[in-house]
Amino acid sequence: MNRHSGWLGRTAATAVGTIGITVGLLATAAAAQEIRHDVRELHQDRREIRQDNREIRGDRRELRRDTREIRGNRREVRGDRRDLRDAHRSGDPNAVRDARQELRGDRRDLRSDVRDRRQDGRDLRQDRRDRRQDVRDLRHDRRDLRRDVAERRER
Repeated sequence: MNRHSGWLGRTAATAVGTIGITVGLLATAAAAQEIRHDVRELHQDRREIRQDNREIRGDRRELRRDTREIRGNRREVRGDRRDLRDAHRSGDPNAVRDARQELRGDRRDLRSDVRDRRQDGRDLRQDRRDRRQDVRDLRHDRRDLRRDVAERRER
């Protein structure tokens, strides 16, 4: 009976040790897989931030174009006011009516363009804030990943 118990005890101890090593290896493999996944996410986040930068540059260009267009609209409105003044001086009611109508249309266009440009500026500022937050998040994720890798190496 003693022979069987010793053999059985050694077998049980070996089995427990084997199970412990297997669990340890599986945990290490799972941690490595998790780190690989985190690295992939970081790369994807960096790609998204680069894309955001490109979009922001495009939005800035568009905003500059809008600003130029608004300046042109203001010049047109000034010209229309001059035309209206000249029409009043001439005393021709049809010329006054046409000049007023032209001025009204150009003022409407100017207001609309200014409103659109303001909204585009707000959107651009919000996009910049979002991008800055994404960059901060990326830095935090990198720091966390470095800590995870260091912890894994210490084990």
